[in-house]
Amino acid sequence: MPVTIQDILAAQHILAGKVDQTPCALSRRLSELTGAHVTLKFENLQYTGSFKERGALVKLLSLTPEERARGVIAVSAGNHAQAVAYHARALGIPATIVMPRFTPNIKVEQTREYGAEVHVEGRDLDEASAFAQKFVAERGWHLIHPYDDERIIAGQGTVTLEMLDACPDLDALIVPVGGGGLIAGCAIAAKARRPPLKIIGVQTARFPFMLQALRGMPPTGEGELTIAEGIAVKTPGRLTVPIVRELVDDILLVEESDLEIAVLTLLREEKTVVEGAGASGLAAMMKYRARFLNQHVGLILTGGNIDFLILSSIIQRGLVREGRLVRLQVALRDVPGSLAAVAHCISQTDANIIEVHHQRAFSHLPVQSAEVEFVLLTRGTTHITQLLDTLSAEGYKPRRIQEEPPPL
Repeated sequence: MPVTIQDILAAQHILAGKVDQTPCALSRRLSELTGAHVTLKFENLQYTGSFKERGALVKLLSLTPEERARGVIAVSAGNHAQAVAYHARALGIPATIVMPRFTPNIKVEQTREYGAEVHVEGRDLDEASAFAQKFVAERGWHLIHPYDDERIIAGQGTVTLEMLDACPDLDALIVPVGGGGLIAGCAIAAKARRPPLKIIGVQTARFPFMLQALRGMPPTGEGELTIAEGIAVKTPGRLTVPIVRELVDDILLVEESDLEIAVLTLLREEKTVVEGAGASGLAAMMKYRARFLNQHVGLILTGGNIDFLILSSIIQRGLVREGRLVRLQVALRDVPGSLAAVAHCISQTDANIIEVHHQRAFSHLPVQSAEVEFVLLTRGTTHITQLLDTLSAEGYKPRRIQEEPPPL
């Protein structure tokens, strides 16, 4: 085992007073929703918004004076980048970050604000890594790997030490998995401190590459865009795979829609902003509910650096799923006053008109007719039924358009 509990304890000593010991709290509302006892670890409240500060700082503090003087480089979809940039600046170490093109803009800009030189290159982490290796070869910069490094793994494992100090009776710990640095460190710490504790990993179905590596399967995931870009890793770590194989009890897969619902649930029920990867643990609990019934389950909210446009889309799509946003199509005579009349009818039900699309040419209706599509804000399904009944009673023939939002 390349990393031991002693290494993680040493990392905890190094980090004392340098990174936040984030809150660890029982969520009564999520416990009600899942049928389990849910304890949340709020790593999204770290200064740079994720757990990545732990491993990054342990690694940076291990560098020799010569390595610090030459500078460091890191490849990351965002959270590791911000952690390296922030702590490198505090230590006076020049930092360069290479980020894939799919990285949310908020992470790119925050990394620049922390003082790093940022290059946006490559379609994914593998292509970005190849670009970074050129700098390593040409300029001698020290590569700070996001997960495949003993000190990174040890630093990430301190999350579990804090959780078990606060909640020593956990039955299961659900951990997001990309390259495996976090779950490897957590598994080592958990099995040393509480051997019966089940360690369950979770990956997005679009990037199931750790699970496939463990099963000896060829990588066949889609490798497409995901809202869980923090765990969108195609190549699991050389160090992490054996640790995960030995110590992790299972890895579960979740879909993009599961992640959307989990992000929205955490926002609504816990009033906390969590990115897709950080919400994947809750997504797994909600998808595989029967598996965790009546257990005390720990969830690590690994990060909160979500792009505002993505968050806005998730909120609106959630409103569609809940019937709060609805599309209605109504056929009208194309004469003055018709649109005003149907709008007045809608207003009588207290539904709020958000958008109106008035279509004459692209319609199968007779000439002098129009098809009007309304996007309405309602109070839910009962309100929608009342709205449809009211329109029908006034002689209109409303049609509700009910497509499920596709995955982001």
